[in-house]
Amino acid sequence: MLNLIRSLTRKQKAWVFLALDLALIPVALLFTYSVQTLASPPFETLLQTLPILPYLLATAAGLSVWLGLPAIQLKEFEGHAMRLTAILAAGVAGMVAVLAGFAGLNQPPGTHVVFGISYFLFVVTNRMVLYQVVTAIYRRAAPRCRVLIYGAGTTGTQLVSALRAHEDIDPVAFVDDNVSLQGMRLMGLPVFPPARIAELVTQRQIDRVLLAMPSLSQPKQAQISRRLQKMQLEVQALPSFAQLIGEEALIDKLTPVAPQNFLGRKARAQGLDDACDSYCGRTVLVSGAGGSIGSELCRQVLACQPSRLVLYELSELALYTVHQELMQLTDGMEIELVPVLGSVTDPRQVRQVLTGHKVQVVLHAAAYKHVPLVEANPLVGLGNNVFGTQTLARAAAEVGVERFILISSDKAVRPANVMGASKRLAELVVQDLATRHPNTVFSMVRFGNVLGSSGSVVPLFQDQISRGGPVTVTDVNVKRFFMTIREAVQLVLTAGAEARGGEVFVLDMGTPMPIVKLARQVIESAGYAVRDADNPDGDIEIEIIGLRPGEKMEEELTLCADLIGTRYQKIFCAREEHLSEIEVAGVLRGLRQALVAGDADAARAVIARWVEGYGSGTSGRQGSG
Repeated sequence: MLNLIRSLTRKQKAWVFLALDLALIPVALLFTYSVQTLASPPFETLLQTLPILPYLLATAAGLSVWLGLPAIQLKEFEGHAMRLTAILAAGVAGMVAVLAGFAGLNQPPGTHVVFGISYFLFVVTNRMVLYQVVTAIYRRAAPRCRVLIYGAGTTGTQLVSALRAHEDIDPVAFVDDNVSLQGMRLMGLPVFPPARIAELVTQRQIDRVLLAMPSLSQPKQAQISRRLQKMQLEVQALPSFAQLIGEEALIDKLTPVAPQNFLGRKARAQGLDDACDSYCGRTVLVSGAGGSIGSELCRQVLACQPSRLVLYELSELALYTVHQELMQLTDGMEIELVPVLGSVTDPRQVRQVLTGHKVQVVLHAAAYKHVPLVEANPLVGLGNNVFGTQTLARAAAEVGVERFILISSDKAVRPANVMGASKRLAELVVQDLATRHPNTVFSMVRFGNVLGSSGSVVPLFQDQISRGGPVTVTDVNVKRFFMTIREAVQLVLTAGAEARGGEVFVLDMGTPMPIVKLARQVIESAGYAVRDADNPDGDIEIEIIGLRPGEKMEEELTLCADLIGTRYQKIFCAREEHLSEIEVAGVLRGLRQALVAGDADAARAVIARWVEGYGSGTSGRQGSG
């Protein structure tokens, strides 16, 4: 039967409805004559009307098609369709009265009124019965998804009303936290407490749970979803009707608070001023141009009007993205943009790029910087961060580049992890080259965490909040220095212009901020409350998961106690001890042998020998913060 129904086209179904509606006319006439007191018996009276019946059927068919009744689907046969049916019934009843008068049939006017009402009821009842029969056929032949509605409020009850018209979904029951609703029946469905969900899943063969609680906070909905998904249930959440009609913003459209709002101080937005002279009219190369720091370096260098900007990037997607953005920024400007896809560890390509484009300033931001990833892949991290820096810096000196600025990290100071150690070794390489190549100004700029960069804690916290938490912090006492990307890059370019050769510039990053405090601020800025011992009904929990391998409680910015001031208030210069040329050559030889042999332990032994403080940090399991 189901195959027969499905094989019918929309037009064929309309013909079936029309035929049934016409067949109900003699049935309604017979019923009318049966309930009326007439001179002749009901069947005899019906036989008397046979001469006018063809005209009556033709009129009814034309009126029905004109009203569009046969084209209305069974599931859509509601208020509007019933009004059209009433018009049809009234028109047919009027035609019966007219035709009966022409045929000389003596029928009282009340007979025609009863016929019209009867015909209307018969057509409506016929459609309702057909709908139930077809629905039953579909339900019997096709598997239906049995759903449990979590939330027996207005949204839940309206959802059940809508689902009952669906062919493939069968609402089974409600669950709700409201004790006053538990045990009641709403929309014909029982309301159970959430504690019985596991029992209901087994007893009532639940396939899916629909969360109909749009007023509940997103984190709490996410917590409920995770709990239900552990029961192997498919979970879907519904927006509120206010959200659907646009009176209230959808959760997915909410804009996260900008990372700089969590700085804990006013961001320093000083201009480059005289520093621009070091980049104006020159060919500037930015390695790692597609990264967070690299792309901001490109934007701010463009403001200095270089003649050419070379974008050196290993990631094709990152290079494409930054190149497309910068093309729009340089529209109408006489600045040549050169995208270069490649690695700074490739000596042949590096030399070819530097000479081919006559590079005068190198801003070296390319590095693997994520502590846990480099810790898990030490040889790759050392190869890129140390030998990539050596390759690019040595080629820059050999071809006569004017300035080479290394973007370093506070993690290079007495590092407790491979990433920090690799950055310290990169500094030592650059310091060594500075003593031997006076024609190129080599300098390093060291600063701490940058808010909003890829992999930094604020975007991570915001992502964890969007998934309902918890927000993970490594230790309650851990602190970090923070800057915005914009102010960090401004100071880097300013320090690079100030350099005379061999300096390690340190940026004033203010007071280190506790990561727990930052996590709390991010949660509250998203409109949620922190769930802790003082507020057990809060939305998001802060979970302490332990320090990462080699992570320190607090980072440092210098190896020496004394800092030399510069003419810029927020930039200091640290004159630190460095290795001799022979010692640097020995470090690089030992590291290269370890890389060729694939021996991570040997590489760590080289680091431990030459990098001050390596391995002295407290370690723990991995986490964020």
